[in-house]
Amino acid sequence: MKKTILSGVILCASLSPQLQAQNLTLPRLFAEPALSGTAPKSLAYAPDGSRITYLKGKAKDANRLDLWQYELGTGKHSVLVDSDTLFSGTEVLSDEEKARRERLRLFASGIVSYQWSKDGKALLFPLNGDLYHYQLSSKKARKLTETEAFETDAQISPTGRFVSFVREQNIFVIDLKSGKESQLTSDGKGTVRNGMAEFVAQEEMGRMTGYWWAPDDSKIAFTQFDESVVPEAVRNEIYADEIKLYSQRYPFAGKSNVQIKLGVVEITNPQVSWVDLGKEQDIYLPRVQWSENPNLLSYQWQSRDQQRLELRLADLATGQQKTLLTETSKTWVNLHDDLHFLKDKKSFVWASERDGYKHLYLYSLQDGAVKQLTRGDWIVNHIESIDEKAGQIYFSGRKDTPLESHLYRVPVQGGEIVRLTEAGSNHQVVVAKNGSGFIDTSSTVVQLPSVTLRDQQGKAVTVLAANALDAQHPLTAFAPELVKPVFGTLKASDGQTLHYRLFAPKQLAAGKKYPVVVGVYGGPGAQRVTNSWSGKDLYFQYLVQQGYLVFQLDNRGSENRGKAFEDPIFGKLAEIELEDQKTGVDYLRTLPYVDASRIGIYGHSYGGYMTIMAMLRAGDYFAAGVSGAPVTDWALYDSHYTERYLGHPAKNAAGYEASSVFPYVDGLKGKLLIYHGMADDNVLFTHSTKLFSVLQSKGKSFEMMTYPGSKHAMFGQPVQTHLHQTITEFFDRTLKAPK
Repeated sequence: MKKTILSGVILCASLSPQLQAQNLTLPRLFAEPALSGTAPKSLAYAPDGSRITYLKGKAKDANRLDLWQYELGTGKHSVLVDSDTLFSGTEVLSDEEKARRERLRLFASGIVSYQWSKDGKALLFPLNGDLYHYQLSSKKARKLTETEAFETDAQISPTGRFVSFVREQNIFVIDLKSGKESQLTSDGKGTVRNGMAEFVAQEEMGRMTGYWWAPDDSKIAFTQFDESVVPEAVRNEIYADEIKLYSQRYPFAGKSNVQIKLGVVEITNPQVSWVDLGKEQDIYLPRVQWSENPNLLSYQWQSRDQQRLELRLADLATGQQKTLLTETSKTWVNLHDDLHFLKDKKSFVWASERDGYKHLYLYSLQDGAVKQLTRGDWIVNHIESIDEKAGQIYFSGRKDTPLESHLYRVPVQGGEIVRLTEAGSNHQVVVAKNGSGFIDTSSTVVQLPSVTLRDQQGKAVTVLAANALDAQHPLTAFAPELVKPVFGTLKASDGQTLHYRLFAPKQLAAGKKYPVVVGVYGGPGAQRVTNSWSGKDLYFQYLVQQGYLVFQLDNRGSENRGKAFEDPIFGKLAEIELEDQKTGVDYLRTLPYVDASRIGIYGHSYGGYMTIMAMLRAGDYFAAGVSGAPVTDWALYDSHYTERYLGHPAKNAAGYEASSVFPYVDGLKGKLLIYHGMADDNVLFTHSTKLFSVLQSKGKSFEMMTYPGSKHAMFGQPVQTHLHQTITEFFDRTLKAPK
C-alpha cells in the first residue's frame, strides 16, 4: 500500500485591494454567475476552417444561449444569431424533446445546439420547437417550419440541399431551394416509430438519432422500432401541486425489448427497402454508418447478451452482405463511435479492446487485412479527426497518465505517436477537419478551463477564452481559500492500481483528528479521480472549509483504465467496488489526522447505490451515508445497462439477488439519508419508495428528503442549494461531534 505525504496547495489569484479572500457559501455555490466562469459551449470549426463557432450565454442570463463566431482572419468575436431576435418568450417543448435534453443533461434555453452544412455556407439550429436555417451570405435566419407539431433531430444533408427531421414519428425532408416539404415515411404511429432512437439507445448506447443520410443525398437509412412487446408501466411524476401519470413502455431487465428494423428510403422516390438483419430478432442495433460509397451501408449488430458485436456491410445494389469484423468477450463488448471509412474506399479505421485496452486498427475493405496502429497499457478515448491528405489520425487518449486526456497523432499507416498537448493538464479538443489546428480546452483540478486555438503542432495561436481570475471573475475572491488535493495510488486485492485524491484543509491542527466524507460514484462508464476542473468539486472545497477531509477513489469497474480494470464487476455489482472503497478507508485509517470513527460516504445515482451498499454491508467502515437517487433493485432498471454487467436474470438470478440492496437491510448500523427527485425518469422514484417501505418494516431509522418535480439531474439553483444544505446539515449532525 502506497502512502503519500499531505500538503495543501492553494489555487492562487491576485486580489485587488478592494477584494478580500472569502470562504465559499452554499447559496453562492449554485447562484449566477457561475463560479467556474462562462466558457463557450459547443465549439466547432467551420468546414473551411475560416472561423470557429460556439454558444455563449447572455450577460444577463447565462442559461439563455446565442450563436457566436470567432473569425480567424480578423481575430474578432461577434454574435452570429441572437436567439431573442427570433424568439424571446418561454419555450414550449415536446415531451420527447424534454426527455432528450434531460438525457443530454442540457438545461439551457435559446440556441442549444447547431450544425454546419458540409460546404460551410449555412448553419441549422432548433428554437422553440421549430427549425432555422442561417446563411452566412445573407446573414439571415430563415424559419423552415411553423407547425403545431414538434420537429426533432434536424439534420442538414451532406450536399446541403435538404434539411431533414422527425415529426410525429415519421421522417420528413425540406428541399432548401424550392422550400417543398416531403414526407418519406408514413407508417409511424402508435407503438411504431421511424427515424427515432429507442429508450435504451438514447439512455445507454449513446445513440441519439435513428436516421442517417447517404453521402450523396440520394437516400436515408433509418431504424424503425415497434415497442408493442415492451412491458407497459405506469410511471408517476410527483410535482408540488399535481401528480402526473405516464404510461411508458419500459424495457426492464430480462423483459422484451423493442423489435427493431433497418430500412433505406430514397429521397426522390420514397419507397422503403429493408436490410436483412438475420433470423435472431432479440438484438441491438447500436450504430449505423454509411461508407464513402452511397450503396454500401454499415451497421453494428449486437447480441442481447452484449458479448458479441459484428460490424456488417450491406451492398444495397446487390442485396449482399458481409461481416467486416467480429468482437467477442466473456463479459461484455463496449460500444464506441470510432469507425471511420477512408475516402480511398479501400480501408477503414476501427477501435478495439481485443488486447485489453482500447486501441486503433487499420482494416482493408477488400481482404480484411488488419494493422494495429496504437498499443500499450493505456487507452485511446476517441478519434478526433483524420487528415487523409497528410495521412494523420488525431486522437484523444491517456498514453501519459490515466488522470489526464491528451491529443495525439499517429500516421494512418502506423508509426510514431506524438503528443500535441501540454503535460500536467487535462485537454478536451476539437480538431479541424484538414488538420490545420485544434481548439484546446485545458484545465487542472485547481485551474479553471481556458480555451486556446492551437496550430497543428500544438503551438498557441490565440486565446479564445482566458477565463482568468481577474477582479471581475466570480471565483476570484474565493480562489485563495481553495486547496489542491493530493493524488496517490493504492493496490487492489488483485494487484491492480487504484487512484485516489484527498482534499484537506490548508493547515491541519496539531493532534486534531478530522471527519472524512468519501465521495463515491463507483459505477462503470465514469471516472472521478482526474486532474481536471469540475464545478462539482467546489462543494468538496466547501466541505473542506467546514472542517472535513474529502476522499475519492476510482474502484475497479471505472473507465479509462482498460478492460481488465472494468471486468471484475461482471456478474455481481457492488462487491468488488465496495471492496476497493474499503481499501481506501483502510488507508485513511492509517493517517494520524483522520478520525476513523467519523467517516461518511456520499454519492448520487450509481454512487447512491454504492452508498446504500456501504451502509448496509460495511457498517464498521462508514458511520453515516447520503444516498442520492439510488438504484435499489436491478430488476427495476433497463435491459441494456443491467444485462451488460449482470447478464440475463434467468441465467443469473443469484447475481441479481446479491446485487440488490434488500438482502442486506438488517446490516444498517449508521445514520442514513436518502434523497430522490419525485419525477425521476431514469432511476425511478420507485427504487427509493420500495427501500423506504422495507426499512420501515424492519424498524430501521433513516432520514429522507424528496424533491417534487425534480428529475435525475436535480437541476435548478433552489433545489441544488436546498439539497446541499440538507446534506451538509446531516453530516454536521452525524460526523462533526466526536464520539
